[in-house]
Amino acid sequence: MKNRGRIVAFFLIVLLFAGTIGTTVTGITKDINLGLDLQGGFEILYEVEPVEEGEETDRALLESTVRILNDRVNRLGISEANIDIEGDDRIRVQLAGIKNPGEAREILSTSARITFRNVEDEKLMDGSNLVEGAAQQDFHPQTNEPIVTLKLKDASEFRDITSKLASKYNPGVPFPQRKDLLVIWMDYQEGDSFKEEVQKEDPKYVSAAGVKETLNTTDVMIEGNFTVESAQRLADIINAGSLPVNMTELYSNTVGAQFGEQALDKTVFAGMIGISIVFLFIMAVYRFPGVIAAINLSVYIYLILLVFNLMNGVLTLQGIAALILGVGMAVDANVITFERIKEELREGKSIFASFKAGSKNSLRAIVDANITTMLAAAVLFIFGTSSVKGFATMLILSIVVSFLTAVYGTRLLMGLWVRSKFLRNRPGWFGVKQKDIKDIADTAEREPKAFGRNPNVVQHRRKFFIASAIMVILGLGSLGIFQLNPGIDFTHGSRIELAAEESLNADEIKSGLEELDLQAKSVVLNGNNNEGAVLRYDQVIDEDRIADVQAYFKENFNADTSVSVVSPIVGEELVKNALYAVAIASIGIVLYVTLRFEMFFAITSIIALVHDAFFILAIFSLTQIEFDVTIVAAILTIIGYSINDTIVTFDRIRENLRLKKRVKSFGELAKIVNKSLVQTMTRSVNTTVTTMIAVLAFLFLGAQSITGFAIALAVGLLAGTYSSLFLASQLWLVWKGKNIKNKPVVFAKKKRTEGPQV
Repeated sequence: MKNRGRIVAFFLIVLLFAGTIGTTVTGITKDINLGLDLQGGFEILYEVEPVEEGEETDRALLESTVRILNDRVNRLGISEANIDIEGDDRIRVQLAGIKNPGEAREILSTSARITFRNVEDEKLMDGSNLVEGAAQQDFHPQTNEPIVTLKLKDASEFRDITSKLASKYNPGVPFPQRKDLLVIWMDYQEGDSFKEEVQKEDPKYVSAAGVKETLNTTDVMIEGNFTVESAQRLADIINAGSLPVNMTELYSNTVGAQFGEQALDKTVFAGMIGISIVFLFIMAVYRFPGVIAAINLSVYIYLILLVFNLMNGVLTLQGIAALILGVGMAVDANVITFERIKEELREGKSIFASFKAGSKNSLRAIVDANITTMLAAAVLFIFGTSSVKGFATMLILSIVVSFLTAVYGTRLLMGLWVRSKFLRNRPGWFGVKQKDIKDIADTAEREPKAFGRNPNVVQHRRKFFIASAIMVILGLGSLGIFQLNPGIDFTHGSRIELAAEESLNADEIKSGLEELDLQAKSVVLNGNNNEGAVLRYDQVIDEDRIADVQAYFKENFNADTSVSVVSPIVGEELVKNALYAVAIASIGIVLYVTLRFEMFFAITSIIALVHDAFFILAIFSLTQIEFDVTIVAAILTIIGYSINDTIVTFDRIRENLRLKKRVKSFGELAKIVNKSLVQTMTRSVNTTVTTMIAVLAFLFLGAQSITGFAIALAVGLLAGTYSSLFLASQLWLVWKGKNIKNKPVVFAKKKRTEGPQV
C-alpha cells in the first residue's frame, strides 16, 4: 500500500501543478509588463543640468524633476511609465505602449519656463506670477479659435507691462516691425531672437499679440495657431510645473506599436516551438527521467512568469530569450543528474542506490556551474543598459528557479517512483540496456563510453591545439582586415529599422530620404521577402525630425519604425562598460574557480573563455553583422555558459583524481583526463543540443531585431562546447603534467578545501 501511495502522490502533485498552471497562467501572462520592443513606445536618457549657474545637481533636485515628469506623464494618461534616476546627473524615461511618442517627447523635454518679453527679447515677466494649475484650454470670445488661458497672482505687474506696450501701439506698422507686441516664450534660451523666429513658418515662441490698451486683470490669453489638442497639451505642460533643470537627450529609442506587436508574436511563437522540441528531445533521450524533467521544466516556466510578475518586472525580447535560455540550463542540471544515475546503473547498482548516488554526486557540479553563470549575469546587471539589465534580471531569476526545480523538483518526483519499487527491475526506463549493466561482483574497471564509443580524446590534443591556433590566426586576420561593424551603441549616431507588410525597395527608400533631406550612410534590406530595412546614420537625428520620419514611412511605405539615437557620450560609456563587464566577469570566475578547484584549473578556464569570446568576434567580423550592446550581453552569457560546461568536466577530473589519490606519470594523468572527458561528453553534447534548439528557434522564427543576439549565442555555444571538451582540459593536462616525472601529484581531500593538493 505504501508503494502504491507514493505513485498516487506523484500523480496528485502533477495534477495539482497542472490545475494551478492551467487556471492561472493566462492571468499572469496578461498582467506582465511588456517592454518597448514588445508593445511599442519610447525610451529617453536625459542628462540633467541646473538652470541656475553655480547650483549643484543633487539628489533632491533630481527627485523634484522626476516628480514633475511623472505628473506630466499622468496627464498624458500613461499608466506604464518608468522614470528612474541613474547616476548623479541622469534620468531615464520609459513609456511603453504610447501611441504618440512625439507628443510625449515634447511634454517631457519642455522645461515649461514661461517668460513674457518684448520684441527686443527683454524679459518683462516670468512664470512666478502665474497661479499654479490654473491654465486651461478655452476658445477666443470673438474668433472662437482655441486658446490657453492663464491666471495671474497679481494684476499690477501685468498692468505696468501692458501700459508701456500700449503706448507704442501703431497698427499701421507691418507685424514683424511692431513695438507693441507681447511675446510669450516657452523655454527661451540665450541667443533666441524674436526677429529671427518671426520669419520662420514654425517659430519657437508660443504667441505674439499686439497690446493696444492697458490691461488691469489677472486673466491672460495665449493666442496662437492652436488646435484644441495642442492648446490642451500646452495647458497641461504649464499646469505640471516648470522643470528646475535643463535636460539634454543622450539616447532615445522609439518603437512603433505594430513593430512591437510583430516582435512579440514572432518571439513567443519561436519560444513555444523551441521549448516543445526541447521537451520531445529530453523525453526521447532519457525516457522516464525525461518525462520528469519535462514536468519540472513546465513548472520552471510557470514560476519564472509568476515571480517576474510579482517583481513587477518589464519583459523584453532579450528577457524572453533569457527565459528560454534558462530552459537549457534547467535541462543541464537534469542531464548531469540523469547521466550520473545511468553510470551508477551500468556499474550494477540498484535503481534506488543509483538514484541516491547520482543525485549526490551531481549536486556539486550543478552548484559550481550555476554560480559561475550567476557571476556573469550579475556583471551584466551592474554594467548593462536598461534592455540588458532586463535580460540579466531574467537570467538571474532563471538560474535560481531552474536550480530549485531541476534539483529539488526532479528529486521529489523521481524519488516517489524510485522508492515505490515500481522501477526496481526496469533500467530500460532510464535508457540503460540490460547488456550494458555489469555484474555487481565484477570488480574489473570498465572503460566509460560516450554515444556507444570510447574515444581517446587526449591522444589528439595536438591536433586540437593546431586547429585552434589556425582558427585564431584566421580570426585575427579577419579582425585586422574587416574589423567589426559596430552599431550606434558603440559609435553614436542614429538607426532606423523598418518593418512593412510588403517588400521594400532600397532605391525608393533612398529617394524618400532625399525628400526628407535625411540621406542615410547605409540602407540594408532584411527579412525573407525584403519586408524590413535598416538605415544607419553617423549623425544624431534631431528629435524634432523623428516624428516626421515615422509619419513619412507610415504614409508612403505602410512601414512601422523603430528609431534609436545614441549620443557620442553614451557611445563612449557603452564601450567602457562593455570592457569593464568582460574584465570583471573574467576576474570573478578566476577567483571562484581558484577557490573551488586550483589556479591551474582557473587559468585554463579563462583561456577557454577568451577563445570562445574571440570566435564570436571573429564571426561577426567575417560576416559584418552589426555588433551592438546586446552582443556583449550574449558574449557574457556564453562566458557563463561555457564555464558551466568546463566546470562540470573539471569536477569529474577532480573526482577521478581523488579516487586515484596518487598520479606518478603523465600517462596516468592523461588516462584520468580522457576518462573524465568521455564520462561528461554525452552530458555536454546533450545540453548543447537542447540549448541550441531554443537558440535556433529564435534565430529562424524570432523577431529580426534579435537575430544578431541569437547568432552570437549559437556561435558561442558551439565554441564553448568545443573548448570545454577539446581545449580546456587538454591545456590543463599539458600544464599540470609537464613536471609530473620529477614530482608526483598527490590528490587528497581535506576537510576545508575542495581543491587538489600538490
